[in-house]
Amino acid sequence: MKNILNLVIGLIFFLLIATPVNAQNIAGQSAKMLKIEANNYDTLRLTKKRLALTKVLTQRNSPLLESVNSFLLTCSTYELDCYLLPSITGLESSFGVYTHPGSYNPFGWGGGYIMFNNWDQAINTVGKGLRKNYIDKGAASVDEIAPIYAESKTWAPRVKIFMAAFEEEEAKIDAIIGENVVQL
Repeated sequence: MKNILNLVIGLIFFLLIATPVNAQNIAGQSAKMLKIEANNYDTLRLTKKRLALTKVLTQRNSPLLESVNSFLLTCSTYELDCYLLPSITGLESSFGVYTHPGSYNPFGWGGGYIMFNNWDQAINTVGKGLRKNYIDKGAASVDEIAPIYAESKTWAPRVKIFMAAFEEEEAKIDAIIGENVVQL
C-alpha cells in the first residue's frame, strides 16, 4: 500500500511542476505536451529516479523500499550515481532481504558485521564512506571501486547488472513521459 502511495505522490509531484503547452491542433487531439522550466528539471530527474528505484525494489520485495528517499538524498549529498548504492545492496544482500539479523547492513559493509540502527543510517554511512574512502581517493568508477570493496573479481560486473536494471526502468519512464516534456 505504501509503495502505491509513494508512486502516486511522485506522479502528483511531477504533474504539479509541469504545465501544459498550447500546441496547434493539426492532426487531431494528441497527448498534451508539458513544459518543464529549467529550475524544475532536476526535480523531474530525481522523480524519475525515485520511480525507477521504487519499481525495482518493489519487484525484488525489498525491505529497502521505505528508504528510497534516503538513497536519493545520499546520492545528492555525496555526489554519487543514484543507482550505485542500491545496486551494491542488490549484490551483497538481495536488496536487504538477506542480512545479518538486526544489522540493517545490506551492503556487506565491514564484512557484513557492522551494525546500523536502521536502513537510512546504513545508506548514509556507506554513501559517505564511498565518497571519502574510495571516490575522493581516485576510485571513481565501479571498476575502480571493486578491488577495494570486495575480493571477488566478478563484483563490478554484477553491480553493473543491477545498475543497468535501474537504468532500464528509468528509460521506460522516459519513454512514457519524455516524449511529452519540453525543457525550457
